Amino acid sequence: MATYKVTVATGDMVEAGTNNSISITLVGSHGESRQTTVPFLFQPGKEKNLSVRCGQDLGPIVLIRLHKWRLFLEDAWFCKDVRVTAPNGTLYRFPCYQWLEGVTTVEVREGSGKKLVDDKLQILKEHRRQELAARQEAYRWKNFAQGWPRCLNVDSILELDSNIQFSRIRATNFTGFLIFQGASHFLSGFLLRRTSWNSLDEMRTIFSRTQGRDIGGCL
Repeated sequence: MATYKVTVATGDMVEAGTNNSISITLVGSHGESRQTTVPFLFQPGKEKNLSVRCGQDLGPIVLIRLHKWRLFLEDAWFCKDVRVTAPNGTLYRFPCYQWLEGVTTVEVREGSGKKLVDDKLQILKEHRRQELAARQEAYRWKNFAQGWPRCLNVDSILELDSNIQFSRIRATNFTGFLIFQGASHFLSGFLLRRTSWNSLDEMRTIFSRTQGRDIGGCL
């Protein structure tokens, strides 16, 4: 009997957690574990620990499978990474950093960088082939017009996978920052000004009110 200690980390952004069910399968060079359920209540920035018991040593852990399914309502989950400690104490890291949506299974390779020639196991060769095919499907190109650079073959950004779209959290933060800056300039009289500046000192006074920054050193 071989017991593996597994830590599953959820990203720390808003809505990264999930109420859906998550399970994991360890795949080693000598075999793979059974599918083991990770404890519920995934919260942003938190980690879950579990033990995966196998009838034999799996050898070096080369990849993991994360399985997600919903019981009632869909609730996307952002997995940060997974760490696996083998019975002999060897630590394997699996950086994920992606959203899992719907009923899906995602395979994540062990974090050490490897080239194609380093893939000796057939399962790793097949994983690389499937990953390449998925990227070719996701990043399809079209000609918008003659002489223009190629662009993605989609009609809307909403057609893209969530992991390809610009982060919803970053977009929200960016919009909030623009609103804050606009309000600051409005209140300081910058947006309503109809006359020229009277002096550099006046410009310094206006801009120093936005986030406390003084641009005098740039003028």
